[in-house]
Amino acid sequence: MDDAPPPAPFGSAAFGNVPEYSVAEISGAIKQTLESTFGRIRVRGEITEFKRYSSGHLYFSLKDEGGKISGVVWRGSVSRLGLAPENGLEIIATGRISAYGERSSYQLIVEKMEYAGEGALLARIERLRLRLTEEGLFDRARKKRIPRLPKIIGVVTSLQGAVLHDIRTTIARRFPRHLLIWPVAVQGEGAAAQITAAIQGFSRLGVPGPGATLPRPDVLIVARGGGSLEDLMAFNDESVLRAVAACPIPVISAVGHETDTTLIDYVSDIRAPTPTAAAELAVPVRDELLADLAHRSARMSNALTRIGQTACLRLDRAASGLPDLPSLLDTARMRLDDRAHRLELALPALLERRRAALMVAERHMPAPGAIIAERQSRLALRAAALDAAATASGRAAEARLGRTRLSPAPLLALCRERQARLTGLGGQLESVSPRAVLERGYVLVRDAAGEPVTRAAKLSGGDRVTLVFADGDKAARIEGRKETSQGHLDL
Repeated sequence: MDDAPPPAPFGSAAFGNVPEYSVAEISGAIKQTLESTFGRIRVRGEITEFKRYSSGHLYFSLKDEGGKISGVVWRGSVSRLGLAPENGLEIIATGRISAYGERSSYQLIVEKMEYAGEGALLARIERLRLRLTEEGLFDRARKKRIPRLPKIIGVVTSLQGAVLHDIRTTIARRFPRHLLIWPVAVQGEGAAAQITAAIQGFSRLGVPGPGATLPRPDVLIVARGGGSLEDLMAFNDESVLRAVAACPIPVISAVGHETDTTLIDYVSDIRAPTPTAAAELAVPVRDELLADLAHRSARMSNALTRIGQTACLRLDRAASGLPDLPSLLDTARMRLDDRAHRLELALPALLERRRAALMVAERHMPAPGAIIAERQSRLALRAAALDAAATASGRAAEARLGRTRLSPAPLLALCRERQARLTGLGGQLESVSPRAVLERGYVLVRDAAGEPVTRAAKLSGGDRVTLVFADGDKAARIEGRKETSQGHLDL
């Protein structure tokens, strides 16, 4: 052991047989190893860190309880994914592993996505159902009534399969109507977009505009046959549900079998368990309508007959209760003749009685001359009494005036006092008179209405005014305004 050579130092020729690689060679080798080893694989995980860039590429990560791997969907593969990715969605991604040497990382290039089992699908459907319920898309108040007998029925379904045949034969058997068929894919990639476009296309039919040749259907049937939950996912798509909610045409959903339930059943106006049942809900049975119409017609005829018979009986009873019209006329004519005869006899007798009463009254009336003489004598007596009373009143007034007559001197003094007082009041009145102000050189300005103008701001150029002087009035017109140095206005 003591004769063993010492270890070679680091970097000596002992490591000369270890191959040397560049960084690019190592990155390329790793990338080739990953791509050749794994090839096309399927990875199950939950989507996190989802981002959609303006370039159209999608970046995200797939994680589970043991790890996380980056993923990318190139823009050209987005339309072929099969579902709309979002955070929290558990999926199975199909693609290939590739390395990115510039960052020493690897990633999964995804070409297709599918839901990871029914549990993930049901969870996604439940989240969408709760959100649309909160928005009120499933409220019964939004439901529209299905017309009793539509003229045109629109059908959104696939041309393959027995669904369209069942709808056609059922409608032809019950009550033949015009059908407008919009063929769509009912499952797989792009099915939801086609169904949405069909519903929106039916909604735009009948709107005035260029190319509006087809009438709008009275009712719309969205149908497909049975299938797995994945097959029916197109009818759980949010765009389809919102198109049905916004559709002005009543919608009947008939998706799957009776036990299948999709979200379109909640948002449609009525749900049919099968496509055949949808056709039965859309149109009634013609034979039943004809039988019902015949039954109602018979009932109406019988009712009209009974009404006519009852009216005839009532008329007969009323006629039997009425008196004989000729006898009524004869009685009235006899009464009229009797009244006329009695009137002829009564009028001369009345005139004779009035004449006798007038003669009796005339005999009791006094002579007009006596009445006039009496009135004249009564008037003369009252005139004499009035003259005597006037004479006595004059004498009494003269006596009172003689007793209260004043001497001339006090009377003159009283007159002078009253005159001086009147002169003082006149002076006071003159001092406050507007005329005295005008005598001192002032002028009163009145506007066209005769109202005094106290502010120059009330007048404008061209206004007519009246200038009132002490000795008369003059008409004038305002030429303009000018502020003087003392603050006055020159007009």
